[in-house]
Amino acid sequence: MLNRRMLLQTGAALPLLTSLPARGAESPDTVVDAFVRDAGFQGVVMLGRMGKPDYIRTVGYADIETKVPTKADTPYAIASISKWLTTVTVLKLVERGLLDLDAPITRFLPDYRADTGAKLSLRRLLCNASGLPNLFIIEAKADPTLLQTDLTTAEALRRFGQGDLAFEPGAKFDYHPVNWIVVIAIVERVTGLPFQAAVRSITLDPLGLAHTGATDAMLEAAAPSYRTVAPPERWRSDRRPYLAASGGYASTAPDLMRAAHRVFDTGFLSAESRRQLTHVEVPAEDYALGGRVRRLTIDGKTVLAGWETGRTAGYRLVLGHRLDGRRTVVLMNNTALSQKTMDQFADALLGAEPRP
Repeated sequence: MLNRRMLLQTGAALPLLTSLPARGAESPDTVVDAFVRDAGFQGVVMLGRMGKPDYIRTVGYADIETKVPTKADTPYAIASISKWLTTVTVLKLVERGLLDLDAPITRFLPDYRADTGAKLSLRRLLCNASGLPNLFIIEAKADPTLLQTDLTTAEALRRFGQGDLAFEPGAKFDYHPVNWIVVIAIVERVTGLPFQAAVRSITLDPLGLAHTGATDAMLEAAAPSYRTVAPPERWRSDRRPYLAASGGYASTAPDLMRAAHRVFDTGFLSAESRRQLTHVEVPAEDYALGGRVRRLTIDGKTVLAGWETGRTAGYRLVLGHRLDGRRTVVLMNNTALSQKTMDQFADALLGAEPRP
């Protein structure tokens, strides 16, 4: 097993996969074996079609200290895949006529500061190009106890979400949680529900995602996060409710596979909502709304894939779904692997050529 403490201390990057089998020729087991050998992977690997798994592999321990083995339905904190679930919820509210992606957010938050609110839209918030400064990270660095402090949505919005714009909306990509604090406030205002209740009733329950949520109980039930594995060192991952939209949810591999199929392939979203969800807004980042759309080369052809990734503390996840509906891959890891390595692994399992 790799000693990731040594790698972190020396500043070295975790190894990339340089010896994966030829695409399309080897079994998933062969690809997984290479990844376990080369990168020390522990976690869940799931491949499937139409929302149903046809290949499942679990490796190692969900809890290293007590040697609790990883299972196919072990819950993990899914980090930024939460943004995708949030965006789906917003699009359902657009379909109901309660929201508009391109209207000034002051239409929904009339008490928001008028000068910046007139320039901001949900579209810019959902693609992380709003121009809002990341006041949250500035305060969190100054006060490490911030992540143990509960704030209401209104308090978080007032404290972090109304700074002077750092750039004109749409001019740059700036990936941070303040965008999503504003989204939470908007969802709560138009639905009259707490954010998690709105996501539950609008998205999670209709999709059948019984094992997905951002409650304390669900987050505590997730596999612990590790900074190193030899020796095991846990990596604390605190998430307050006002951060739920950007990275506060937990889920399981079967739930994520079901969600990808239902959202991308069926009529759960309207055709226009699916178009919006998969329209790349920031080409330099492959970023659409709430997640990425990557161009894979499979059997010499270009295939678009919805590409949702999660990275917080030691959690690393990939939810990759071919938009032609032919294959879904779910990877869940809690031992701080390189995200690039995880993407390479997912590419190989989908039979895609390596990216430059």
